[in-house]
Amino acid sequence: MIGIMRIALAQINPTVGDMVANAQQISQAIAQARQQKVDLVVFPELSVIGYPPKDLLLKKIAIAMCENVVAELASQCTDIAAIIGYPCPSSTERGLELYNAAALCHDGKVQHRYVKHLLPTYDVFDERRYFEPGYHESGQLDSVATYQGQKIGVSICEDLWTDPELSARQLYHVDPVDQLVKVGAELIVNCSASPFVVGKHAVRLDLLRKTALRHNRPVIYCNQVGGNDELVFDGNSCAVDAQGNLIAHAAAFETDLCVFDLDGSTLASAPPMEDLASVYHALVLGLRDYCYKCGFKSVVMGLSGGIDSALCGAIAVGALGKDAVRGVAMPSRYSSEGSVADALDLAKRLGITCHTVPIAEPHEALEKLVTPHFEGRPPDVTEENLQARIRGNVLMAFSNKFGSLLVTTGNKSELAVGYCTLYGDMCGGLAVLSDVPKTMVWALSRWINDSPDSPLRQQYQGQVIPPNSIEKPPSAELRPDQVDQDSLPPYEQLDPIIELYVEQDQSADEIVSQTGLDRELVLKFVQMIDRNEYKRKQAAPGIKITGRAFGFGRRMPLAQRYDNRPPGSFPLGKPQNA
Repeated sequence: MIGIMRIALAQINPTVGDMVANAQQISQAIAQARQQKVDLVVFPELSVIGYPPKDLLLKKIAIAMCENVVAELASQCTDIAAIIGYPCPSSTERGLELYNAAALCHDGKVQHRYVKHLLPTYDVFDERRYFEPGYHESGQLDSVATYQGQKIGVSICEDLWTDPELSARQLYHVDPVDQLVKVGAELIVNCSASPFVVGKHAVRLDLLRKTALRHNRPVIYCNQVGGNDELVFDGNSCAVDAQGNLIAHAAAFETDLCVFDLDGSTLASAPPMEDLASVYHALVLGLRDYCYKCGFKSVVMGLSGGIDSALCGAIAVGALGKDAVRGVAMPSRYSSEGSVADALDLAKRLGITCHTVPIAEPHEALEKLVTPHFEGRPPDVTEENLQARIRGNVLMAFSNKFGSLLVTTGNKSELAVGYCTLYGDMCGGLAVLSDVPKTMVWALSRWINDSPDSPLRQQYQGQVIPPNSIEKPPSAELRPDQVDQDSLPPYEQLDPIIELYVEQDQSADEIVSQTGLDRELVLKFVQMIDRNEYKRKQAAPGIKITGRAFGFGRRMPLAQRYDNRPPGSFPLGKPQNA
């Protein structure tokens, strides 16, 4: 029977590898929970080392430090209990040397250790590279422990994600939560490091409710918050009672200590954050934490007067404040007066510094330098890219001189089909919009300008992105009267192709069937996606917000000839299951 227990969800923001600072956060949360008469405080997955630690896990001294930290934190748990995620040596003679574990600490020491069973190896996850899975049936580790009369079963992140309705094909042969219940767990705790994906939290809430109802047990979920490299963790820690009622909900995209009573004496409400709002907050948090955790105090970016750089400027101000953002306008002989005016208008609206560095003269000088060697060859993308690479040099100069992070402004649609220039507009340390499709760029910009929930609209009491930047046809302005749709279809057609091909791995034929688009158009652009993998390999890391981003979660070969030929065109006949 579940009795009265006061629980705290300690939604902390760890820095990967900074065990000392992470331990301080954990220690402070334990102290704050103690002040609020909490019985049990729960921390996220691998909270001592931060998630994802990647190959830091291969450093034995790092693992030893984590064990020492947990022992020290356990000594602080004399009148309170804590569940703390950390990596520790495995107890097996064969297999990998580490467990992804959680320690139940009380009475001054580690009383019990839980081990993650299901180790994901899809998308951005690569845990089987480092960890040995735990098995309840092995008898190596106890499955539940008793604290204050409650039998507590701890699962770690993926262990919870076994609902058959989540996927048409189950990835695992065991259900750790089911096993915990079978060996007596009365309370299910999940320590998590679950990255943000737009729309994902509604799925989480549904999963928690279904798990509670299926097992007639309360389910407690504590998630990490903050940005670590390409990933953003949204927090949103929560708890449901045995009937699936929400009884606690922590903040989104913020650190939080969410305290509640397990008996459900007060039910919680979690007003849903709409998709565009969640994307804005994810990008802001991702940029802010990337700067802070890498030691940057300011950012610089090119301002073209277009929508992508305008949105990046707004996000940067939301993340770091106007005094930490520097813009550089670099008009060429093809730039319109309106583009320069729109860039300066954005800077004025946001209150940021903007430098104007004309590039017409260096562009002409470079053309004179190389043109004699191109005799007989007409001007083409070569001359266009000279401009982009001059701009890259200028921006890197500002980055070096002021010690600022150079933020690239390209979006997912451009990156997908290679509508970007290596060592030009791709120069930079972080690609804020690299997982944001162009259609979402427009929608997010309008949300920032017009939504009453927009922090920037509230702060500036009006629109911060020039309406002309949103409404005018997008253009790289690398040749006279150029617009994107000289080379690309309307983004309303291109973005669905990218989503279906990149995020859902659908074939060209399936995309044609779903969208009704012309077959030759679809084939052309899925082939462009494949051919431009070499550019993405050299791109700055970006912030993941969709189900599949370009980056370490999508691993495609560079030297390959997959060409999306339709069924029936293969020389050896129709492929099986086509």
